[in-house]
Amino acid sequence: MKKIYLDYNATTPVHPEVLDAMLPYFKDFYGNPSSVHSFGQETRKAVEDAREKIAKFLGAENPSEIVFTSCGTESNNFAIKGTAFANKDKNCRIITSTIEHHSVIEPCEYLSKKFGVDVTYLPVDKYGIVNPDDVKKSITEKTVLISIMYANNEVGTIQPIEEIAKIAKEKSITFHTDAVQVVGKIPFNVKKTGIDLLSLSGHKFYAPKGSGVLYVRKGTKLHPLFHGGSHEKNRRAGTENVPYIVGLAKALEIAHRDMDKESKRILALRQKLEKGILEKIKYTQINGHPEKRIYNTSNISFNYIEGEGILMSLDLEGFAASTGSACTSGTLEPSHVLSAMGVPPEKAQGSVRFSLGHYTTEKDIDKLLEILPKIVERLRSMSPLWEDRIKSIKNAK
Repeated sequence: MKKIYLDYNATTPVHPEVLDAMLPYFKDFYGNPSSVHSFGQETRKAVEDAREKIAKFLGAENPSEIVFTSCGTESNNFAIKGTAFANKDKNCRIITSTIEHHSVIEPCEYLSKKFGVDVTYLPVDKYGIVNPDDVKKSITEKTVLISIMYANNEVGTIQPIEEIAKIAKEKSITFHTDAVQVVGKIPFNVKKTGIDLLSLSGHKFYAPKGSGVLYVRKGTKLHPLFHGGSHEKNRRAGTENVPYIVGLAKALEIAHRDMDKESKRILALRQKLEKGILEKIKYTQINGHPEKRIYNTSNISFNYIEGEGILMSLDLEGFAASTGSACTSGTLEPSHVLSAMGVPPEKAQGSVRFSLGHYTTEKDIDKLLEILPKIVERLRSMSPLWEDRIKSIKNAK
């Protein structure tokens, strides 16, 4: 049985070209980049070359604004805690949203509980969009950071980042965005957009897990999380992971090279997927903005059944999807993102996220559209909620 992977927002396979670029730095070039001898200088050059490439692709003014981390979670923690600790004398305040990834929400909660940092969680509309006017109204003289994700990992909705960044700049407030789901998918420029801090994670665009970046605009105050060395210009102690840094830069190069072609191809597949599901399966809804959404992401509610049941049934048929963020898999609680969007708990519990990628084909979508209606029909036949629905229809007649 062929396995079909439709969970690219959770992680991606390493691109063959990325693996080829990394291999020499596992075997032939293994010196510590901080060493002064030739072994170290070979790997130091690889790190700095990668830094320059990434700065170019992000639109950074200077390569020194690129700080290498281990993942998006570290980058988010670094941005949020680092800003708060750098401004601890101000009795500081943070503004974020109710639909952020847990690697933003939990650091905010930690700072609030342990250090008394005041955190404002902005609401979103039914599509998952933050209103820039709400951002503006929430700012006080103590606000030191605004952190709004570029695009949501569960529903794909893209935020009005430029507008929010402009508001932050007018008030001289640091603006951070979790761009984990957009880097490599849509073009943007950190300098032109007005972003001060940006998080990205390599394994979301075909680089290895364990590779990440925090973009730090020159002049942004940031307290380091790690101590023990002068690496990354005293911003992040620890020997650089050379093979993964090389791989991340190569993956970003490939993503930009293929972006136009891939975005059009995958969007067409997503549109076919959504059209097919809505036509073949009754009582389904697409969650997220109909247009302002990452082209590869579909979050769909299947009413009267549990999303977990759909996932297990799909897995038996060789399909991989998810009910939301991979970081919260295993919980029986409704998605905090869908709840914030006003999706009723029973519909949120029946949601499934399909995220498409480089290896997704039209045949994969055709097969899914063949199998999924049968799965939903079978699960509904066993669901008390569906039974109640049928009774209500009959009584109405």
